[in-house]
Amino acid sequence: MALLDLRFRAGYLFLGLMFAYVILISAQINTPRGVPVLEEVIFGGFSETQRAVSGGVSLARRVWGGYIGLRGVRAENEALRKQLAEANVKLQDQRALAGRTVGLERLLELRERAPLLTTGATIVGAGASPEFRTVTINKGTSDGLRRDLAVLAPAGVVGRVVTPSRRNAKVQLLVDRSAAAGALIERSRAQGVVVGTGESRLRLDYVSEVFDVVTGDVVVTSGIDGIYPKGFVIGRVVAVERSGGAYRLISVEPAVDFSTLEDVLVVLTRPSHEQDDDGPRETVP
Repeated sequence: MALLDLRFRAGYLFLGLMFAYVILISAQINTPRGVPVLEEVIFGGFSETQRAVSGGVSLARRVWGGYIGLRGVRAENEALRKQLAEANVKLQDQRALAGRTVGLERLLELRERAPLLTTGATIVGAGASPEFRTVTINKGTSDGLRRDLAVLAPAGVVGRVVTPSRRNAKVQLLVDRSAAAGALIERSRAQGVVVGTGESRLRLDYVSEVFDVVTGDVVVTSGIDGIYPKGFVIGRVVAVERSGGAYRLISVEPAVDFSTLEDVLVVLTRPSHEQDDDGPRETVP
């Protein structure tokens, strides 16, 4: 073992001497450009290492700069998205305000046109049960409301007050299945009764078979029920079915779109029974 170790040491010493000899020779021998071989080898290795380190640093700088730039772009995009969302909210608010203004203008026109004592009200709630078609308005007995007062909209008849409280009132819509109103066909003056179905359509009953009723006929209030003023639009006939000489079904599309209703007029006076066929004749205190 000692002999083997001695041989290894001698081998390492020999290799070390040979390496030193090569270095000395390289330091003395010049390249064709006049630079010592040793210096060129050392410089070449050092320069390649320097280039690799410099490339790595540049790459790291680019990556870091891109990351910082990306964070800046993200923050800018977030700010722009927030501004866009705020602008959209403002636009919708302005659009809703414009729509509300148009609705109130139409309501004011109806109020000025109708020879009735009325008060404006806003719908603040809807009935929770689909079985009963009702809405709640923000006017009550403190505003002069009482049971069975007619409720109107610019498009036509809405319904009647059924449960007034001090500051609010429940309104039964004309499409409620227990609602009804005296009606007549505007063209032929045929009288009948419009009843709610609980659905989107109304039904016109008790029309004499001697009168002609066709699709497209306008149905208006007759005033005979003592609730609704005479001559206000209820809707338009959309289907007529006959059974022999009598009418089996007359379906009426309401003039009012109850799903978009926001503001209404409550008629504070009950209609008198002294009416003719030409229009309403009310006693307004």
